[in-house]
Amino acid sequence: MEWRQVAVIASKEWRDRLRNRWVLAVALVFAVFALAIAYFGAAQQGQVGFHGIEATIASLASLVIYLVPLIALILGYDTIVGERERGALELLLTMPISRLEVLLGKYLGLAAALTSATAIGFGAGLLPLFSELSVAEGWRYAGFVGSAVLMGLAFLSIAMLISVWARDRVRASGTALALWFFFVLVFDLLLMGALVASQGGISSGVFAALLMLNPADVFRLLNVFSSDQAQGMYGLATVMPSAWTHPGVLVAVMLGWMLLPFYFAHRRFS
Repeated sequence: MEWRQVAVIASKEWRDRLRNRWVLAVALVFAVFALAIAYFGAAQQGQVGFHGIEATIASLASLVIYLVPLIALILGYDTIVGERERGALELLLTMPISRLEVLLGKYLGLAAALTSATAIGFGAGLLPLFSELSVAEGWRYAGFVGSAVLMGLAFLSIAMLISVWARDRVRASGTALALWFFFVLVFDLLLMGALVASQGGISSGVFAALLMLNPADVFRLLNVFSSDQAQGMYGLATVMPSAWTHPGVLVAVMLGWMLLPFYFAHRRFS
């Protein structure tokens, strides 16, 4: 594999997102939400102002679970199928470049755009409150942003798989929206329904393993179990086995969500 050719394709995807101001728009949305939640998050209790990084992250996590997967799926669902419909893909594949280089270059370019938009947006959002953060709180917030990036890259990999399998852009967009609805809204309802219907018959180990089947839940666990305060808030400390809550395990699961869909996308594309 020629990494120079991968870099050329990735650079083109990155420049295209900069040219249409996609990165700027997403970063601006994240910055506005981050600053608004950090400063006005306690308005319902009659308080205004920054009240600690843990409360801010807890509020932002709920928003991120909805926004980041949707943005990642929209970003990548037509990467392959769109170029195939426009006829550009056939021209590209006539050149001395492998299909893996094409797919990997497109993924890395889109991943760079998504990562920079997420990091810049959330970083700029809390920049006015930087003087109120301790070093530990700064690292805690950086970990939260990093977990949001990982979740976005996992859903971007899923979007690449959709783009390779779909016959046209209409079906690809419908599949992307259906998967977003399933992972973000339906999956947890089904899991809770199964837990209630079994009357506690599902063990904590099986329950934890089922949560690993949803990258949005892995993101939630990464942020819940990195804070004692959040564990108490969600009450998950007594439910989840400790072997499933280690950050290294959760990051490895998220990396698996990035690699497996891309692997199957490459198999199909080849």
